[in-house]
Amino acid sequence: MQILLAEDDDGVAGALVEVLYDHGHVTRRVRYGRDVLTYHRSSDLLLLDLGLPDTDGLDVLRALRAVSDMSVVVLTARGDERSVVRGLRLGADDYLVKPVRLAELLARIDAVTRRTAVKDDPTQRAVRAGDVEVDLDARRVRVAGAEVELTTKEFDILAVLAGRAGTAVSREQLLDEVWGDAYHAVSRSLDVHLTQLRAKLARPELLTTIRGFGYRFGDLGN
Repeated sequence: MQILLAEDDDGVAGALVEVLYDHGHVTRRVRYGRDVLTYHRSSDLLLLDLGLPDTDGLDVLRALRAVSDMSVVVLTARGDERSVVRGLRLGADDYLVKPVRLAELLARIDAVTRRTAVKDDPTQRAVRAGDVEVDLDARRVRVAGAEVELTTKEFDILAVLAGRAGTAVSREQLLDEVWGDAYHAVSRSLDVHLTQLRAKLARPELLTTIRGFGYRFGDLGN
Protein backbone atom coordinates (compact mmCIF):
# COMPACT_ATOMS: atom_id res chain seq x y z
CA MET A 1 0.00 0.00 0.00
CA GLN A 2 1.13 3.56 -0.74
CA ILE A 3 1.08 5.61 2.46
CA LEU A 4 1.53 9.36 2.71
CA LEU A 5 3.00 10.42 6.06
CA ALA A 6 2.69 14.08 7.08
CA GLU A 7 5.04 14.43 10.06
CA ASP A 8 7.54 17.20 10.82
CA ASP A 9 9.51 15.33 13.52
CA ASP A 10 12.41 13.55 11.81
CA GLY A 11 12.80 10.94 14.57
CA VAL A 12 9.12 9.99 14.60
CA ALA A 13 8.96 9.98 10.82
CA GLY A 14 12.02 7.78 10.49
CA ALA A 15 10.70 5.20 12.93
CA LEU A 16 7.30 5.09 11.23
CA VAL A 17 8.73 4.78 7.73
CA GLU A 18 10.94 1.88 8.87
CA VAL A 19 8.10 0.00 10.57
CA LEU A 20 5.73 0.55 7.64
CA TYR A 21 8.41 -0.68 5.21
CA ASP A 22 8.95 -3.81 7.28
CA HIS A 23 5.24 -4.55 6.93
CA GLY A 24 5.15 -4.13 3.17
CA HIS A 25 4.02 -0.50 2.85
CA VAL A 26 5.70 2.10 0.65
CA THR A 27 5.74 5.44 2.48
CA ARG A 28 6.26 8.97 1.17
CA ARG A 29 7.09 11.31 4.05
CA VAL A 30 6.26 15.01 3.79
CA ARG A 31 6.89 17.76 6.32
CA TYR A 32 4.34 20.40 5.33
CA GLY A 33 0.58 20.45 5.03
CA ARG A 34 0.73 21.90 1.54
CA ASP A 35 2.58 18.78 0.38
CA VAL A 36 -0.38 16.60 1.38
CA LEU A 37 -2.51 18.26 -1.28
CA THR A 38 0.32 17.83 -3.79
CA TYR A 39 0.92 14.11 -3.29
CA HIS A 40 -2.38 12.67 -2.04
CA ARG A 41 -3.44 11.40 -5.50
CA SER A 42 -0.59 8.88 -5.57
CA SER A 43 -1.36 7.49 -2.10
CA ASP A 44 -3.90 5.09 -0.62
CA LEU A 45 -3.85 6.33 2.97
CA LEU A 46 -2.69 9.43 4.84
CA LEU A 47 -1.10 9.41 8.29
CA LEU A 48 -1.60 13.00 9.44
CA ASP A 49 0.08 14.83 12.30
CA LEU A 50 -1.86 17.93 13.32
CA GLY A 51 1.16 19.97 14.47
CA LEU A 52 2.63 20.78 11.07
CA PRO A 53 4.95 23.80 10.70
CA ASP A 54 3.08 25.63 7.93
CA THR A 55 -0.59 25.02 8.78
CA ASP A 56 -2.81 23.27 11.27
CA GLY A 57 -3.42 19.63 10.38
CA LEU A 58 -7.18 20.05 10.81
CA ASP A 59 -7.13 22.71 8.08
CA VAL A 60 -5.22 20.26 5.89
CA LEU A 61 -7.86 17.60 6.57
CA ARG A 62 -10.65 20.03 5.71
CA ALA A 63 -8.98 20.99 2.42
CA LEU A 64 -8.26 17.34 1.57
CA ARG A 65 -11.87 16.28 2.14
CA ALA A 66 -12.98 18.89 -0.39
CA VAL A 67 -11.12 17.02 -3.14
CA SER A 68 -10.57 13.43 -1.96
CA ASP A 69 -12.16 10.62 0.05
CA MET A 70 -8.84 8.85 0.68
CA SER A 71 -8.44 7.12 4.04
CA VAL A 72 -7.01 9.35 6.77
CA VAL A 73 -5.63 8.31 10.15
CA VAL A 74 -4.76 11.23 12.42
CA LEU A 75 -1.64 10.52 14.47
CA THR A 76 -0.95 13.39 16.85
CA ALA A 77 -0.02 14.43 20.37
CA ARG A 78 -3.19 16.54 20.48
CA GLY A 79 -5.51 14.39 22.58
CA ASP A 80 -8.02 16.93 23.92
CA GLU A 81 -11.66 16.08 23.26
CA ARG A 82 -12.28 19.15 21.11
CA SER A 83 -9.51 18.18 18.68
CA VAL A 84 -10.65 14.54 18.54
CA VAL A 85 -14.25 15.54 17.81
CA ARG A 86 -13.20 18.11 15.19
CA GLY A 87 -10.91 15.61 13.49
CA LEU A 88 -13.63 12.98 13.25
CA ARG A 89 -16.24 15.46 12.08
CA LEU A 90 -13.91 16.72 9.37
CA GLY A 91 -13.69 13.19 8.00
CA ALA A 92 -10.78 11.37 9.68
CA ASP A 93 -11.29 7.61 9.57
CA ASP A 94 -9.42 7.11 12.83
CA TYR A 95 -7.68 9.25 15.45
CA LEU A 96 -4.69 8.05 17.48
CA VAL A 97 -2.91 10.00 20.20
CA LYS A 98 0.89 9.83 20.55
CA PRO A 99 2.73 8.00 21.88
CA VAL A 100 1.06 5.13 20.04
CA ARG A 101 2.01 1.48 20.11
CA LEU A 102 3.27 0.53 16.67
CA ALA A 103 1.40 -2.78 16.66
CA GLU A 104 -1.83 -0.89 17.34
CA LEU A 105 -1.10 1.62 14.57
CA LEU A 106 -0.53 -1.19 12.08
CA ALA A 107 -3.76 -2.87 13.18
CA ARG A 108 -5.70 0.36 12.77
CA ILE A 109 -4.25 0.88 9.29
CA ASP A 110 -5.22 -2.67 8.33
CA ALA A 111 -8.73 -2.16 9.69
CA VAL A 112 -9.22 1.07 7.74
CA THR A 113 -7.94 -0.43 4.49
CA ARG A 114 -10.08 -3.58 4.88
CA ARG A 115 -13.18 -1.46 5.20
CA THR A 116 -12.39 0.72 2.21
CA ALA A 117 -11.11 -2.00 -0.13
CA VAL A 118 -13.08 -2.50 -3.30
CA LYS A 119 -14.81 -5.86 -3.27
CA ASP A 120 -14.28 -8.27 -6.17
CA ASP A 121 -17.76 -9.78 -5.96
CA PRO A 122 -19.81 -8.20 -8.76
CA THR A 123 -23.10 -9.04 -7.06
CA GLN A 124 -24.53 -5.85 -5.64
CA ARG A 125 -26.18 -6.09 -2.24
CA ALA A 126 -28.61 -3.36 -1.31
CA VAL A 127 -30.69 -2.82 1.81
CA ARG A 128 -33.85 -0.72 1.56
CA ALA A 129 -35.89 0.88 4.31
CA GLY A 130 -38.65 3.19 3.16
CA ASP A 131 -37.04 5.69 0.79
CA VAL A 132 -33.53 4.90 2.04
CA GLU A 133 -31.32 2.59 -0.03
CA VAL A 134 -27.92 1.39 1.20
CA ASP A 135 -25.79 -0.27 -1.48
CA LEU A 136 -23.29 -2.20 0.60
CA ASP A 137 -20.91 -3.12 -2.22
CA ALA A 138 -20.93 0.16 -4.14
CA ARG A 139 -20.82 2.05 -0.82
CA ARG A 140 -23.62 4.38 -1.86
CA VAL A 141 -26.58 5.71 0.07
CA ARG A 142 -29.67 7.30 -1.44
CA VAL A 143 -32.48 9.00 0.41
CA ALA A 144 -35.61 9.74 -1.61
CA GLY A 145 -33.58 9.09 -4.75
CA ALA A 146 -30.84 11.60 -3.90
CA GLU A 147 -27.32 10.37 -3.13
CA VAL A 148 -26.03 11.25 0.33
CA GLU A 149 -22.30 11.80 0.76
CA LEU A 150 -20.93 9.99 3.81
CA THR A 151 -17.43 9.76 5.20
CA THR A 152 -15.76 6.36 5.19
CA LYS A 153 -16.43 5.84 8.88
CA GLU A 154 -20.06 6.96 8.65
CA PHE A 155 -20.72 4.47 5.88
CA ASP A 156 -18.91 1.70 7.80
CA ILE A 157 -21.22 2.23 10.78
CA LEU A 158 -24.30 2.31 8.57
CA ALA A 159 -23.17 -0.82 6.70
CA VAL A 160 -22.81 -2.83 9.91
CA LEU A 161 -26.30 -1.82 11.02
CA ALA A 162 -27.96 -2.14 7.59
CA GLY A 163 -26.32 -5.53 7.05
CA ARG A 164 -28.22 -6.69 10.12
CA ALA A 165 -31.44 -4.79 9.44
CA GLY A 166 -34.02 -5.35 12.16
CA THR A 167 -31.43 -6.87 14.51
CA ALA A 168 -30.03 -5.15 17.60
CA VAL A 169 -26.28 -4.50 17.33
CA SER A 170 -24.33 -3.74 20.50
CA ARG A 171 -22.00 -0.76 20.84
CA GLU A 172 -19.15 -3.19 21.44
CA GLN A 173 -19.87 -5.01 18.19
CA LEU A 174 -19.97 -1.74 16.26
CA LEU A 175 -16.69 -0.61 17.78
CA ASP A 176 -15.09 -3.97 17.03
CA GLU A 177 -16.24 -4.15 13.40
CA VAL A 178 -15.74 -0.50 12.49
CA TRP A 179 -12.65 0.37 14.52
CA GLY A 180 -11.19 -3.11 14.74
CA ASP A 181 -10.98 -3.23 18.52
CA ALA A 182 -13.95 -2.81 20.87
CA TYR A 183 -11.75 -2.22 23.88
CA HIS A 184 -9.16 0.25 22.63
CA ALA A 185 -11.38 2.25 20.29
CA VAL A 186 -12.42 5.70 21.47
CA SER A 187 -16.05 5.17 22.40
CA ARG A 188 -17.03 8.81 21.92
CA SER A 189 -15.90 8.53 18.30
CA LEU A 190 -18.92 6.32 17.67
CA ASP A 191 -21.25 8.92 19.17
CA VAL A 192 -19.79 11.70 17.03
CA HIS A 193 -20.12 9.69 13.82
CA LEU A 194 -23.65 8.52 14.64
CA THR A 195 -24.74 12.11 15.25
CA GLN A 196 -23.31 13.17 11.89
CA LEU A 197 -24.81 10.14 10.14
CA ARG A 198 -28.29 10.78 11.50
CA ALA A 199 -28.12 14.43 10.50
CA LYS A 200 -27.11 13.56 6.92
CA LEU A 201 -29.78 10.88 6.50
CA ALA A 202 -32.49 13.11 7.98
CA ARG A 203 -34.50 10.02 8.96
CA PRO A 204 -34.45 10.01 12.79
CA GLU A 205 -36.42 6.78 13.01
CA LEU A 206 -34.02 4.84 10.77
CA LEU A 207 -31.35 4.25 13.42
CA THR A 208 -32.95 3.35 16.74
CA THR A 209 -31.01 3.61 19.99
CA ILE A 210 -31.55 0.66 22.31
CA ARG A 211 -30.84 2.08 25.73
CA GLY A 212 -28.01 0.34 27.53
CA PHE A 213 -27.19 -1.92 24.58
CA GLY A 214 -26.71 -0.46 21.12
CA TYR A 215 -28.59 0.31 17.92
CA ARG A 216 -30.93 -1.13 15.31
CA PHE A 217 -31.45 -0.29 11.64
CA GLY A 218 -35.23 0.18 11.30
CA ASP A 219 -37.64 -0.55 8.50
CA LEU A 220 -39.38 2.87 8.20
CA GLY A 221 -42.73 1.18 7.91
CA ASN A 222 -41.66 -1.52 5.41
